[in-house]
Amino acid sequence: MTAAKIIDGKAKAAELTAVITAKTKKLIAEHGVTPGLSVVLVGEDPASQVYVRNKKRTAEACGFNSVQHTLPADTSEADVLKLIDTLNSDPSVHGILVQLPLPDHMDEQKVTQAILPSKDVDGFHDINVGRLSAGHIDKAFVPCTPAGCMLMIEDQLGKDLSGLNAVVIGRSNIVGKPMASLLLAANATVTIAHSRTKDLPAVARGADILVAAVGRARMVKGDWVKPGAIVIDVGINRIEVEIDGEKKSKLTGDVDFAAASEHAAAITPVPGGVGPMTIVMLMANTLASAQRRAASNG
Repeated sequence: MTAAKIIDGKAKAAELTAVITAKTKKLIAEHGVTPGLSVVLVGEDPASQVYVRNKKRTAEACGFNSVQHTLPADTSEADVLKLIDTLNSDPSVHGILVQLPLPDHMDEQKVTQAILPSKDVDGFHDINVGRLSAGHIDKAFVPCTPAGCMLMIEDQLGKDLSGLNAVVIGRSNIVGKPMASLLLAANATVTIAHSRTKDLPAVARGADILVAAVGRARMVKGDWVKPGAIVIDVGINRIEVEIDGEKKSKLTGDVDFAAASEHAAAITPVPGGVGPMTIVMLMANTLASAQRRAASNG
């Protein structure tokens, strides 16, 4: 029996998908513009294939034109850059996403920076990163995972987080840093912690909002959670568990869910929490890009 409220990412994502689908129909009817999302997948990483399939399915459900470019693992970096260049200049493409990780012979930074900032629906381009850091959130594409986390936090606490302490465990460019920027913009007092933070459990216990994004299964223990805190678990880790004498693979987060639930006011599960929100925020960014294109065409 858990005391905490479970934050249902699936239900929230379904609600947002319905809104995006309605806005897409309106955009097509009024401007003749269908949001176009192009996904580039290099190689055959099984996890990446699952993510890409889910993204395509959601895009099509929203009424988007979704195109997948699947390239062999030994494709040259030059050929990937050439494809991005073609997509950059294609007016029917509003969002370009290169699925990470890329094969070792490619420079991820070089590839992601080749995407036009106006089509960078993942929010990884330095220009979008800079806009977010400077507080120009309305002009930036915000990385999808932190954007989704923020909506779930707002549902629990409102848009103004004045007087609340937020701790983000993890300092990645994809989640940790942009998450901190969003929390700062909402007036929270923000600490970015990581594996080298001194007395991490004590730092975590000071958080009214605790975001775990470290990629280590159940690293955040129950006694790290301040009573009444909101806990957002970004981690997706595969662990082996024994069920009826059989070893099975199970998804688990960065937080010890059962133990943390005894302290938190509300908590996201894994799976079914942050994951569905990440995909729907990608759709929201692609729709925003298409709307901007339609507005600029008058």
